[in-house]
Amino acid sequence: METVASLLADAAKRSPDAPAIFAPEAGALSYRELVGDVRRFAGWLRSHDVAPGDRVAWVAPNGPHAAIAFLGSASACTSAPLNPTFQEPEFRFYFEDLRPKVLFLGGEQPAAARAAQHLGIRALALRPRAGGSPGFELPEGEDRSDVDADGIALVLHTSGTTARPKQVLLRQRNLCASARNIASTLGLSAGDRGLNLMPLFHIHGLMAGLLASLHAGASVVCTPGFDARNVREWLRRHRPTWYTAVPAIHMGMRDAFEGQPVPEGGFPFRFVRSSSSALPVGVMTSLEALFGAPVIEAYGMTEGAHQIASNPLPPGRRKPGTVGPAAGPEIAIRDESGRDVPQDRDGEVWIRGATVSPGYHDNAGANAASFVDGWFRTGDLGRMDADGYLTLTGRLKELINRGGEKVAPVEIDNVLLEHPDVEQAMSCAVPHPTLGEEVGAVVVLRAGSTGVTPRDLVAFAAARLAPYKRPKQILIVPGLPRGPTGKVQRVGLWEALLRHPQ
Repeated sequence: METVASLLADAAKRSPDAPAIFAPEAGALSYRELVGDVRRFAGWLRSHDVAPGDRVAWVAPNGPHAAIAFLGSASACTSAPLNPTFQEPEFRFYFEDLRPKVLFLGGEQPAAARAAQHLGIRALALRPRAGGSPGFELPEGEDRSDVDADGIALVLHTSGTTARPKQVLLRQRNLCASARNIASTLGLSAGDRGLNLMPLFHIHGLMAGLLASLHAGASVVCTPGFDARNVREWLRRHRPTWYTAVPAIHMGMRDAFEGQPVPEGGFPFRFVRSSSSALPVGVMTSLEALFGAPVIEAYGMTEGAHQIASNPLPPGRRKPGTVGPAAGPEIAIRDESGRDVPQDRDGEVWIRGATVSPGYHDNAGANAASFVDGWFRTGDLGRMDADGYLTLTGRLKELINRGGEKVAPVEIDNVLLEHPDVEQAMSCAVPHPTLGEEVGAVVVLRAGSTGVTPRDLVAFAAARLAPYKRPKQILIVPGLPRGPTGKVQRVGLWEALLRHPQ
């Protein structure tokens, strides 16, 4: 039976005394200790009348405590992690939407506690272990976890940029299949150690950063998130063999180490993985030169329990600019009528397979539109080449409709990134009185670049693009506004920057 609890138990049977989870500045939990903690956590929830199928919302600081809160709650019921930086009104919204049986607080979380009290939600808390050791002070108790493979293990919200966020449901078997796929793609083994820099309230960190390693019997350094001041010490202390992150973190890693002395013993990475949004090819090249390790770009989303496609590790062929071939679910590229499109033609990416969500909670309209005959319509645009490698070209909702002419923003981004002074670029729709939408772009310049103006960049793009694709307005900003998972929301970006200029 494929459940989170059985995944951990299988790993513990193989190597009970091997390290499973490290705290960055403290000790580790072995697989035997981790399984014990998870079982006691599940039993503790049972003692508070939490049954399989009940939802437990939880808020904990990123790191080993968040990992145990996820593993323990997913082994007993439906785990609903929330961002610990939310403010009280945000917590109220998500609590009202989730309707959890209880709220678990892993540490001081006053905003979440106040929101729960206001809504009459029972809050439970545990103290962290003394001495900084990973985990909580857990009471001895019986393991009464009896979830099954078809039970909902995890519920996460979509980003909700233009509408009310949807609740994505993921079964126990979805999570286990995804962990198995990721571990296989990356060739993870007991000898690997991952440096998790991603938040554990997001599918990327939960699946690629945590559960895939545990499936393989590897170990995970559960950090509080990327920190340029501490990452060098984490590498020295733990010697991680890989890390996975979003492009913003990769840029931070590059900036933290570029031009600095190489750590004693060299960089330990076997490979570096990137996912969740497009990694500029220039950043990929600089990371490979810096770390002496291949960078592989992957494609994932919450509805697919993260990994959908991935470039292979050497000796497999990596194609920069693509997200690689299917790496778990089956992929099809289809037109608006649901028919397959020819090779190298753009269409919508559809997926199906063992990792795909059974649907959105209590949202018949979204389910009817997105889940069709066993397939999930991702809303992403892409094309497949003769080798089966997928190139993502945008989002259906992000297409710029310039008076009826559709413009794919990723194409504009890539042209602007060819400029030697451009570090990051994101094109977007700009309101227009007669066309409805015009093409605009937001740009971050490389450090030390001077004298480059928006007019220069408009002219640069105009020489490389058809007239209807040319950005007519460009903003130069110190940094792109990012959400808690490192993504920039393209829809509404221009208006957001005008409301809150940087």
